Amino acid sequence: MAMINTSKIYKMRIVFTVDGPWDHKRIFAALRQAVLDSKLPFEPAKVNKNWPRLAYGPVLGYGQYSLGEYADVYLSAPVKEAQAALTQAAPQGLHIVRLQRVPYALPSVSNLAQACRYGVEGDFSIYRPQQPADVFFAGKHIYMTMRAPNGMTVQHDVRPFVVSVTQPRADRLELLLQKCADKTVKPEYVVAAWLGVAVPAEAEFTLERLKFIREMLYWRDAAQQLHAL
Repeated sequence: MAMINTSKIYKMRIVFTVDGPWDHKRIFAALRQAVLDSKLPFEPAKVNKNWPRLAYGPVLGYGQYSLGEYADVYLSAPVKEAQAALTQAAPQGLHIVRLQRVPYALPSVSNLAQACRYGVEGDFSIYRPQQPADVFFAGKHIYMTMRAPNGMTVQHDVRPFVVSVTQPRADRLELLLQKCADKTVKPEYVVAAWLGVAVPAEAEFTLERLKFIREMLYWRDAAQQLHAL
């Protein structure tokens, strides 16, 4: 039987940061353009052979800041100075931290990440929460209220998503949120539950005068223990 020769694909993981809150479409477009401008020998994307094959995620939420983002780019040949080429081609506001080869069979970060740590900073007192954070988040349930355009409301218990919430100082919360049945919850929703703010359905949402920062992603091993990526 004749053997079919297939080209080898080199999966490279990009760790990067962006200045300020960028939406996921802007991030993906900037990464794509950086790969194109770097002249790296990329594996073509299925949707457009002129574009590089990229996998970015889990995507950054609306209005969120980040201390580190991840994406995978697939190359058709190894390049010794790939990180330097990509760093030089990166647009203003996008900074390449690291580029390393990972096994092709390794899941993308969007599938690998099972939990996220967020920092939330600002003056929470302006919302006049009814309970201190440590008391509220120690409860058996964490009900978030969602309001439809017609004014009707429904409550969702987001407790299953919450691993821990701490308040190391008056102007900062630290949340560790996990996936449940392949679903996630936005940190804005969890904090809104504490502050008594209803979340509008079918609309982008953030809490004014609070800064949401995605600080770390975690994967879970066979013993269900979380490890930082």
